[in-house]
Amino acid sequence: EEVAMDEVRARATPRRHRGRHPRAVAETPPAPRALSIEELSARPRSNARGAVVGDVASAKTRTSARRASEGASANATPRTPSWATTENAAIALGALAVGRGIKYVFDTPSRTYVDGANTVGTEYDAWTEEGILEYYWGEHIHLGWYSDEELAKGAGTLLGCKVKDFIQAKFDFVDEMADWSEADKPAKVLDVGCGIGGTSRHLAKRFGQGTSVTGITLSPNQVKRATELAAEQGVPNAKFQVMNALAMEFEDDTFDLVWACESGEHMPDKKKYVEEMVRVLKPGGKIVIATWCQRETPPEFTEKEKSNLQFLYEEWAHPYFISYEEYERLLQGTGAMARTGSENWVKNTLVSWRHSIWVGVWDPWPVVFAGPRQWYKVVREIVTLERMARAFESGLMTYGMIKGTKK
Repeated sequence: EEVAMDEVRARATPRRHRGRHPRAVAETPPAPRALSIEELSARPRSNARGAVVGDVASAKTRTSARRASEGASANATPRTPSWATTENAAIALGALAVGRGIKYVFDTPSRTYVDGANTVGTEYDAWTEEGILEYYWGEHIHLGWYSDEELAKGAGTLLGCKVKDFIQAKFDFVDEMADWSEADKPAKVLDVGCGIGGTSRHLAKRFGQGTSVTGITLSPNQVKRATELAAEQGVPNAKFQVMNALAMEFEDDTFDLVWACESGEHMPDKKKYVEEMVRVLKPGGKIVIATWCQRETPPEFTEKEKSNLQFLYEEWAHPYFISYEEYERLLQGTGAMARTGSENWVKNTLVSWRHSIWVGVWDPWPVVFAGPRQWYKVVREIVTLERMARAFESGLMTYGMIKGTKK
C-alpha cells in the first residue's frame, strides 16, 4: 500500500518539482475565479499596498493612543509635597505684598502744598541745606536747553551724557530765554523765584554792570546761599531777598524786565501772580515766564491723567498747574499789555528730566556716602523725575513759554 501511495504522489507532483524535498514543494494555487458584482461590492476596499483601510485606521488609532500615553508618562510632573506648595505660595504672596507696599509708598506724595504754611520755602530750605541738589544741578534749579543737533547726537541720554554737560544745558536755557524775551540790556531786572541765584548772576554778567538784578524767593536758606555765591563770583550787581511773589513790596512800574523761571508752578493764585508781575513792570518793559504746564482742555482729562496730575501737584509742593495758553490769557486779561506771545518748548527741554537721573548714575558717590535716609529721598526723587518725564512725553504736560510787552 505504501508503494502504491508513493506512485500516486509522484504522478501528482509536477515534473519540475520531482526530486526535491516534499516541504519545498508548494501547492499550485487554483486559478482565480471571477467574482460577481454583488461579491465585489460586499468586499472591503484596500489601499495601494493591499492593506484594508479599516484595519489601517484601527492600527493608526492604537498607535496614536500608545504614543499619547507614552508622552503623558514622560511629561508627567512629579507630585510636589504639600509643604513645598505652601511655602512657594507664601513666598509669592509675600513678594506681591512687598511690591504693592513699595508702590504704595512711592505713589503717595510726601510734600503736599499747604496753603499758608510756607511749604515751598520750607522744602527749598531743606534742599539747600542738604547740598545734594546743588551738587548735581549746579546753580540753576530748572531744566536745561538742548538744541536739535545735540538731541540728534543723543544728548541727555545715558550714553550721551558726554554730548552735553547737564549744568551747561541750564546756562544755555537762560541764554535762549533771554534771547526769546527780546530784552535789550534792561537797567533793572526782577528774578521771581530766584532759587540760589544762578539765573540772577548769569543775567547780571550777561547785561553788564549797568544792570542791577534783584532775586526774590520764599526760602531764607536760598537767599543766604545766593548771596554767598554772588560774593565768591564777584557779581555785586545781583542782590537777593526773601519776599512773597503774590504780595511784592516794590512800587509800581519799577523794573524793565520781569523774569520768572519755573516759579509759577508753586503759586496758589496764578492770576494774582501774573497781575503782580505786570504791576511792577515799567511801561515798555518786558515780561517773560517759563513754567511747567498741563495741557489745554478739552479734551477733558481721563481718570488716569487726573491721578497722574494729582501726584505731580502734591509731590513737589505744587498747588495746581494751568496751560500755557491760559497764562497768556491771564497776561492779556490785565489790559496792560501791548502784545503777548507763547510757545511750547517741550521738545528742547524734555531730555533734561532723565539727564538729571543719568548724572547720578555716572557719579553716585555723594549719595552712596550720605546714608540710608538720603538713599530713600533720592529714590523718591528719581521716581518723581521719571513720572515727570513720562507726563511731558505723553503730552499731559507741556513746557510753557509766555512773554509780553507792557503798554
